[in-house]
Amino acid sequence: MAEDKYNLKNPAVKRILQEVKELQSNPSDDFMSLPLEENIFEWQFAIRGPRDSEFEGGIYHGRIQLPAEYPFKPPSFMLLTPNGRFETQTKICLSISNHHPEHWQPSWSVRTALVALIAFMPTSPNGALGSLDYTKEERRTLAVKSRESPPKYGNLERQKLIDEIHEYMLSKTPSVPQHSPSQSSEEHPTETKTEAEAEANQQDSVTVGAGYPRIPNPTLNERVVEEPPVAAAKAYPYPVATRLVREIPGEGPSNQPLRRPEMRVQRSVVDDRLFTWAAVGLTIAILVLLFKKFIKSSGHGAVFMDGS
Repeated sequence: MAEDKYNLKNPAVKRILQEVKELQSNPSDDFMSLPLEENIFEWQFAIRGPRDSEFEGGIYHGRIQLPAEYPFKPPSFMLLTPNGRFETQTKICLSISNHHPEHWQPSWSVRTALVALIAFMPTSPNGALGSLDYTKEERRTLAVKSRESPPKYGNLERQKLIDEIHEYMLSKTPSVPQHSPSQSSEEHPTETKTEAEAEANQQDSVTVGAGYPRIPNPTLNERVVEEPPVAAAKAYPYPVATRLVREIPGEGPSNQPLRRPEMRVQRSVVDDRLFTWAAVGLTIAILVLLFKKFIKSSGHGAVFMDGS
């Protein structure tokens, strides 16, 4: 690698070269990634499909683009191999990608990101943009095809690096396991049940959160990270206890007005008036006593008594 063409004092260059050495000294059987000879900010990678999933045995190539501010800003990722989970040649939106800089940690690395990407492969896309929801059989078919030849992408330098990575991953990745028709038929009831449960959960969420708009997954052009609906409290500003109290009377006939709350308001107004008059009377009595005491202490009381 032509290290002499880069400024070794640059934090991004230093970090990238450190990661290259770390990946070469501690290789993994689950992935391989290397930068281009002429541009260390662009990497090619390949990951093996997660074990015990429909991607098992597949080899999935992709591209990483590191920003000039790396590692303080996250990289972008793009898959090049058809896989049935993510669109190809489209930037992937994950919590580790440049679509979510608020989640990125400078301590993370290319190795960390690739491990996370493998973990995301078998997760449900939940209709996120840029994600694909192929059947397990279709994904297994694509896993078999992914081993046949590497994808064609870029110039000769990129293609040469892709071919080298593919050969390495072929030597480390077992072939796609064979699934009998009986195993495939056993998977469908589970999928049907899962879809039914998801639909039921969706109906429950609509019932509970009526009037509350569903928040899309965080600003993802290709969303795959689901954020919990933490804004529910903001969408409904009243306390939960108040809402429940107001919903309970709705279980009875709707044409009967609720009188008891009105009576409570009237009583509270009367009580306030009585308290006010009592306070006024007490104040007048205190003033009269103070006036008599003043007259007696100043001697005017005797004059009034003689005059009488």
